[in-house]
Amino acid sequence: MLSVKIDEEHLIVILEPKGALSERDFQAAATLIDPLIEKHGQLNGIMIHTKSFPGWESFAALCSHLRFVKNHHQKISRIALVTDSLLGHFAEDIASHFIKADIQSFSYQEYAEATNWVIGDI
Repeated sequence: MLSVKIDEEHLIVILEPKGALSERDFQAAATLIDPLIEKHGQLNGIMIHTKSFPGWESFAALCSHLRFVKNHHQKISRIALVTDSLLGHFAEDIASHFIKADIQSFSYQEYAEATNWVIGDI
């Protein structure tokens, strides 16, 4: 399951994976995020907040995740990976070559700092 919280005041989205991610998770996220992007033209950022990365239910879910990134990264200024997972640092290094948004890793406990960075207060 993927929890999607929208902070329209700051134009950020907080994604919190809870268990292996499915195709439906990314479809549901896009259903909530796309109207926000349409209304404002872009997002200040996305925060991915999870103690550890739960993985995907299937290869189709991974493909759905990659499609979601491809369809949205041009409209997002910053991505904060707020996690204690080593995958967060790896993702920051790899994704920065393919994604337009600025990406930064934070520890799971640095939620406030990550929020400030995403909204541009730092």
